[in-house]
Order: sequence, then C-alpha cells, then structure tokens
Amino acid sequence: MAPILELQSVTKRFGDFVAVNDLSLTVAPGEFITLLGASGSGKTTTLRMIAGFEHPDSGEILMDGRPLTGLPPNRRDLNTVFQQYALFPHLTVRQNVGYGLRMRSTPAPELDQRVGEALDMVQLGGLTGRLPRQLSGGQQQRVALARALVNRPKVLLLDEPLGALDLKLRKEMQLELKHLNRQLGLTFLYVTHDQEEALTMSDRIALMRAGRIEQLSGPREMYERPSSRYVADFIGETNMLGGTAARRHGDSARLTVGGQEIQATATASVRDGDPAWLTVRPEFVQVAGPDTAGPRLRATVTETVFTGQVTRVFARLQDGSGLTMHWPAADSVPAPGTVLDLTWPAERGLCVGD
Repeated sequence: MAPILELQSVTKRFGDFVAVNDLSLTVAPGEFITLLGASGSGKTTTLRMIAGFEHPDSGEILMDGRPLTGLPPNRRDLNTVFQQYALFPHLTVRQNVGYGLRMRSTPAPELDQRVGEALDMVQLGGLTGRLPRQLSGGQQQRVALARALVNRPKVLLLDEPLGALDLKLRKEMQLELKHLNRQLGLTFLYVTHDQEEALTMSDRIALMRAGRIEQLSGPREMYERPSSRYVADFIGETNMLGGTAARRHGDSARLTVGGQEIQATATASVRDGDPAWLTVRPEFVQVAGPDTAGPRLRATVTETVFTGQVTRVFARLQDGSGLTMHWPAADSVPAPGTVLDLTWPAERGLCVGD
C-alpha cells in the first residue's frame, strides 16, 4: 500500500539551531502514528512543516505522492487540532464546527448534514446550541475535533491536544481518539511528550531526539526492545545498570553488573569493548529462590512506596547501584534494611549502548 504521507530527508533550521535533521518518515493510510519526544526534539516543528506553518530548508514532504511544497495550509488536505482549542467564544457549538464549511460556501443542507455527523462522532449531538463557556474542557476538545473532522481531511494532525485536560479525562479521550481513528479510517499524526499517551494510542511511535528519529516501531517493541539507552530510559520505568565493558557475541553480550558477569540480549547499539547498560523493567524483577537460574544480584531494601496495585520497592546493590521492583500489594512488603537476592527472567534483561 502506498504511503499517504511521506517525509524525505527533511531538515529545518532556525538560525544555527537544527530543529529537524535529515528526517525521513512514511505514514500508511489509516495509521495512528505518534511523534514522541522531549521539548526541543523537533516533533512539533515536524508537524508544523506538514501542516504548512513552517517550510523545510531541504527535503520534500509528499501527500499521496504529490509534493506539498508551496501549498498554503488551507489548500492541504489535512486539518490540525491544537492544545489550545481556539473556539470562537461568541459562536455556538454548531456554528463553531460549521465555520470552515461556511467559509467555503457549502450549501446549507450539506453543511447541516456534515456538522450533525461530525458532532455525533464525538458524542456532542445534544449540545449544539451551547457556547464554549458552557462546556467542560473535554467537551471543548471534542468540539475542536469535530471542527477538524467535518472537513473530512485525509490526515488529521494533533499537537498535544490533551495536555490541558485532567488525568481522568485525558485517559478517556485517549481511548476516544483511538476509537475515532479505527471507526473513520482516518490517518492520525499525533505529537506528545507523554510516553504513556503514545503507548496507549499508537500503531507506531517515532521517538525523536535532537531532530532525528531515535527509534521507529510499535509500542510493544519499543517498550520491550528499546534500541538504545536513551529509548529505554525515556519509555516507561526501567532499571538502568551500568556495566564495565560489553563483550559481544552475536546477538548477546556479557557485561559486569554489581560485581557479577551477566549475559543478556544485545541491541545493535552495543559494540564490543564499549561501556554498556543492562536494562530490566521493575515488573520483571523478583526475589530469587534457591534453585532459580539466571542472574542473581544481592541488594538491600532502602525504601518502599505503596501505589495501589503494587508497592514499589527500592533496593541498593553492593556496588551502590539502585534497583526498583514491583511488589504485589497483597503480599507482605520487606522492610528497609532487608537483604534480598534479586533476579529476572533471562529474556527480560536487555544490554543497550548509547
């Protein structure tokens, strides 16, 4: 299937600062892809270039195989939803949603039908006569979505649209956006710095760093098989244990951690003889039994924090490194000062480089 959107070696500079650096990306029709990264990673600049609000210094942006260069934002077959909803305060919900269609002189019967369909999609059909100030934050966000959907764009661009919502509503809207993506078959390109948001909604995630894509993969692969130390540390919570030097053997490497030599699956970023890190997620760390195979590190509990479903147990290895594990909330929690032998399934430890 041909990509609906394609970025070919796109670069954007602001003075001496390179915001986007030789970035290439293809997006399939109907895909939900997220540009994830810290502030300054280039994700919003990339989105703005696709939308037409910024222009690349080099490279090409294509939609359906046709260059977008030179086309103003209003002539690109896409719409953008921002964190700030930018609703007209003196217009009703229906008038806000239909504003773009009216500017295009859409016949009244068609306008009414399309506005009604868009509002039904976001479950606001009963609030058409309200003004924005009479709506909650979540309802205002839905109006902004309906205003974008009513134009039936091929690609919907979303720039941190849920950032202003409270946690509960943000989680609800995450599922709603994913549902709309599947229901309508629209292509979504989403920008966020929230890794949980990206993992929840995306078909693929492009994790950006210094204007480049550090890793492009599905959420599970990025979580379970990060390509580098940066990715492992950015996506979710993980233990990052520094090793002295890696000795690579095919797809595995041996490194010394906590005074013990450990073998683990190695990513492409690990080079023979270079410093490396062992990363293992807290949910996979467990107390070793007398017959447990695999790695075994002795650690002393320093602190415990109850979080609901699990208790986070913080421990310190003999070399001073910290290790976190998730302890079942229903079980008796070890007190600070308790010495434990900790392990994890061998396949859950990953050796990564910079």
